[in-house]
Amino acid sequence: MPHDTVPLPAGPTGLGACTLSLRAAFQPYRPRPDEGDGHEPDRGWSVSIPTPSGGERRHSLAPLAYREREWGDGSYPPLYCPETVRVDDDLGDEVDRRLVAWAQRVGIHEGRMEEFADTGFGRLAMLTHPDRDDPDSLLVAAQMNTAWWAADDYYADETELGATPTELPPRLALVTSAMDPPPDAGDYTRTLEEWIRADPVLVSLRSATSHVTRHATPAQVMRICNITSQMYVSWTAYAAWRYLETPPPVWRYLAARQHDSFYTSMTLIDVVGGYELPASLFFDRRFHTALMQAGTASVIVNDLHSVEREAADELPDSNLILLIAAEENCSTREATERAVALHNDFVEGFENSRRELAAIPSPELKRFLRGAQGWMAGCLEWHGTTSRYQS
Repeated sequence: MPHDTVPLPAGPTGLGACTLSLRAAFQPYRPRPDEGDGHEPDRGWSVSIPTPSGGERRHSLAPLAYREREWGDGSYPPLYCPETVRVDDDLGDEVDRRLVAWAQRVGIHEGRMEEFADTGFGRLAMLTHPDRDDPDSLLVAAQMNTAWWAADDYYADETELGATPTELPPRLALVTSAMDPPPDAGDYTRTLEEWIRADPVLVSLRSATSHVTRHATPAQVMRICNITSQMYVSWTAYAAWRYLETPPPVWRYLAARQHDSFYTSMTLIDVVGGYELPASLFFDRRFHTALMQAGTASVIVNDLHSVEREAADELPDSNLILLIAAEENCSTREATERAVALHNDFVEGFENSRRELAAIPSPELKRFLRGAQGWMAGCLEWHGTTSRYQS
């Protein structure tokens, strides 16, 4: 280079240039999403619904009303639960359409697609996330729940689908690596990738997590990965109990079940809603307790609706009603009544926790707590209508 040639600067210079470069350096990292993760650009669906005044609909932060709700055939004591916020069948159908197309691409439920489509995980997302009207955001919840349930069916619960207790722990270790890829280890990583790509359950979990990254912050993505791993610790306990054919006492089952509840699904509430509850609030013990109370109440709804299905398996899974009946030497009906009472206690406990948190001046916290109420309500609505739990 000639001595009198001055190289041109690569970027801006002068006052503020240093600040600009620092801002660029500290932009949050976002991984490149998988093109086949189900994301569809808006094609006529409106994220916000116009109001008569011409503005955009703002979802309320006001707590939901509760009532005693019938369930099942109506012969059991009612479940104390919030009112369902929204039933929009057109929106649910649209999410299900996108979900089934995605499931076909990733290869999950091959040979059982009609049965899967009838289950209506898109409808579940529509019912449990009533503060969002955008199908692509709702698809995030539908995909994650589909993938979690698929791991439950194929790895943990359904013997006829290949679930076996001795294979569950190593399978779950691969699930964690599919959702949260470890650092490159050369040929070993290539072998890992071959295993992941050959298993539709792992592909579905990876793809669903990829779609999450389009809507979530890095902190929210890692929150979901870590809480999923927390849930899987409980699954390994269930596997041991099934293998040894030693049903646990109810207290031990609940200790595991409260960390394997719809709390995991509820961690998506702010992701789907398009905002972020700060980690300092999400992991605050008072909020954590409230969300676990809501998640446990909702998973008892699942135990109530799935008891016949689980009792029919050649290796019955742990179920609250079956365990109470065995431990207390009582009828299934009496055990069901006790489970209903426990559900209602958890819902009332959530309400007490919510009132304690009401003094914190955070709109995101209020919205999330209302979202948990909406999730409990929509969960009960869905379990009573999905083909998955109908006799």
